[in-house]
Amino acid sequence: MSDEARPHHTAAVIPAAGRGVRLGPGAPKALRTLGGTPMLIHAVRAMAASRAVSLVVVVAPPDGAAEVKHLLDEHALPRRTDYLVVPGGETRQQSVRLGIEALPDSITAVLVHDAARPLVPVDTVDAVVEAVRDGAPAVVPALPLADTVKQVEPRGKGEPEPVVATPERALLRAVQTPQGFDRATLQRAHETVAAVGEGATDCAGMVERLGAPVVVVPGHEEAFKVTRPLDLVLAEAVLARRRANDGF
Repeated sequence: MSDEARPHHTAAVIPAAGRGVRLGPGAPKALRTLGGTPMLIHAVRAMAASRAVSLVVVVAPPDGAAEVKHLLDEHALPRRTDYLVVPGGETRQQSVRLGIEALPDSITAVLVHDAARPLVPVDTVDAVVEAVRDGAPAVVPALPLADTVKQVEPRGKGEPEPVVATPERALLRAVQTPQGFDRATLQRAHETVAAVGEGATDCAGMVERLGAPVVVVPGHEEAFKVTRPLDLVLAEAVLARRRANDGF
C-alpha cells in the first residue's frame, strides 16, 4: 500500500520522567496537582480530547511506571483512546525515543507533548494533526513574542551581561507543544541526531538538523508551560475560569 493510501493513525507521546526542579522539592513536576488533579492527567486528557488521537503513550520515570499506570487507571479518561505507560530514560530525548519505540506499526503520525503543558486546547492539537496529515513532516504550534529579545554574552550568575544583538521580534516565535511529526521522519531524526551526539532542545530541532522542513501553526496562550510556582498560580486561575464557564 502506498503512503498516500495508508490510513492516518495518530499517537501522542508524553515524556513525564523529569523531576521539575524549578517548581521546588517534592513530587515530580508532572505529578503536581492542578485543580486537585495531577498535571499529567490534564495533559493526557488534552491529547485524548482530539478524536484524531487513538493512543497516548506516557513515558514515566524509570522507577515509577507502576505508579503512573495506577494514576491513569484511577482517573476518568476518554474510552475511545488507548493508553500505554513505558519507563523512560535519563534524558528527555531518550524518553521520547522509548515512547516512539513502543508505538504499534499502524501509527503513522506522532505528537510529542510536554506533560507540563496541561491546558493546551483541543483546537491547537487538531491544528497540528491536520498539518501533519496535509503533508508537513514536522509541525510546531507557536506564538509571536510579546517581549523584545536580546542576545547576550553569558556571564556568571548575577553579573551584568553585554548585549551582542537584538533579533527582529517579528521573525521570532515562542514554540509550544504538542509538536507533530510524520512518524518515519521523527524516527529518523532520533536515530540520526542521537547517533552523532549533537542532541537538540526539542524534537522539531532534531528534524531541522536532518534538513527536513518544519512549519509553524498558531499556538494558544493557554498552552503555556508550568515551570515555576507563578505558572502554577496562573494555571489554577485558567482552570477555575474554564470550570466556571464551561463546566470543564
